[in-house]
Amino acid sequence: MGNDALVVLDTDFDGARFLAACTRHGGWRLHYIALAPRPVDAGQLPSPWREQWPPHVRGLHRMASRDGQVTLDLLIGEPGASLAQLAVRVDEVSLAWMPPSMTVLARLMRDGARLQAAHLDDAQRVALWKEGFAFDDSRLRAVFHARQAPVEPVHDIARRAIVIGAGVAGSAACERLAARGWQVTLIERHAQPAGEASGNLAGIFMPLLSSDDNIPTRLVRAAYLYALRYWAALGGVGSVFEGASCGVLHLARDGAHAQVQRRIAASGDYPPEFARWLETDEATAMLGANAPDGAWWFGQGGWARPSSVCAAMLDACGALLTRRFSSSALTLVRINDEWQVADAQGAVIAAAPTVILAAGAGAVDFVQAAGLPLYAVRGQVTHLDPASLPTRPFVVCRESYMTPPHQGVVCVGATYDAQDDDASLRTSSQRDNIEKTAAILGVPPFEAPLAGRTGFRCMAPDRMPLVGALPDPGVPRRCEQLRDVPRWPGLFGLLGYASRGLTWAPLAAEMLACQLEGEPLPLENQLAAAIDPGRFVLKERRRAQ
Repeated sequence: MGNDALVVLDTDFDGARFLAACTRHGGWRLHYIALAPRPVDAGQLPSPWREQWPPHVRGLHRMASRDGQVTLDLLIGEPGASLAQLAVRVDEVSLAWMPPSMTVLARLMRDGARLQAAHLDDAQRVALWKEGFAFDDSRLRAVFHARQAPVEPVHDIARRAIVIGAGVAGSAACERLAARGWQVTLIERHAQPAGEASGNLAGIFMPLLSSDDNIPTRLVRAAYLYALRYWAALGGVGSVFEGASCGVLHLARDGAHAQVQRRIAASGDYPPEFARWLETDEATAMLGANAPDGAWWFGQGGWARPSSVCAAMLDACGALLTRRFSSSALTLVRINDEWQVADAQGAVIAAAPTVILAAGAGAVDFVQAAGLPLYAVRGQVTHLDPASLPTRPFVVCRESYMTPPHQGVVCVGATYDAQDDDASLRTSSQRDNIEKTAAILGVPPFEAPLAGRTGFRCMAPDRMPLVGALPDPGVPRRCEQLRDVPRWPGLFGLLGYASRGLTWAPLAAEMLACQLEGEPLPLENQLAAAIDPGRFVLKERRRAQ
């Protein structure tokens, strides 16, 4: 979807209004943004929407029609807080709920935007009139006239991009851009996708919970739920790529940790289809071993093989994707509004106005990204024969994870070894993985042939991704807000996914594609700011000012 979409805001989601908008604007690209302060009965909606409908958990949930012509953003939560977290320009608004401040609503309106209200009293009409809404004779319809039209960014750009790195981050970027008609060149130094951190046999996907519903929790939840819908649209876990939505049993660490989890469960914030707390008896019965402190059951969670996910995403790009594998991109140079990517001999591999670095910690090898605070953390996964330990048909986690058997292998791990660049398999790391797994299963530690894989997670100091335009710290400028941070023209990053790359990749790629196209973002403002690559430069300059 490009920035030519008609953007509609509904302040209290109504299925009939939504379907009417889809019909009324047939042939147009429609972006429908709706607040949902209460659970919605999606049973009356057509099956494509019912199948995507999210559980009633706080946040922005993006859905799309099969043809890509309609995007529905559902904001679940307190409506005033949801409205304040939007940064969009709206063409139409259905005013079913009145915000306490009309200024918040006026901030979102394009000049000439239309308003339709279900009911308005005189005081409400006056409040809207003061913000620039002019009513017709019906007294329920109005047109917004901006006192000073905002300067909106121009997004008339050449839709050609280079993506460096063919792991889950880069592959998702290729798919999300190709879905919008971009021509993409993918550069990868290995002969196949997923040659680095994405090369593990299994990646785990599950949400994160916290007692204060903090920013990392909200970000992971948004990414997890978006990924579930994205993979279903791609063809399905276990169908178009290897894996299974088999569920994840996440055991409490100890009694104190369990008490915190019980408080989260008692809050009622999470419906059981999203997360269900199991007390000792039920958790023990499911695990088949003693689980004295209980566990969470994430029924929609599971595992997938990242390399097969990459292959599915790249295949979905079709003829819009050009693959330049076994090519080492070493330098980036901006010439005549285009980036040129050259190899070690100085030969130009590709050129385009837009470059996306998705090369993990290797991104800092480029001069333009050398200042990013990224580092690599070693993780060794152990591969076991299913006959060597009691297996389960779902993923089990505590301080390590264990996957179900697949093609004669159970994956357990992974170690977390900071400041360690040893890529070889180590007996000590395997012993650590086996001991943690044996403790979960209530069996003695055992010996096994040394087998597995070592990968390196790309981390930022706050353990959150970097998604968006990369900062240019060489440009002196006073910075009070993220928009003040100087950026490299046409240079973007999808970096720092840590141990959740499989979960993060689809939403982060969608986020970047929306930024490039000038579309409404798939995250609330506060969350988008939390993953902006400029946040570290902003912090440094605020401290220095």
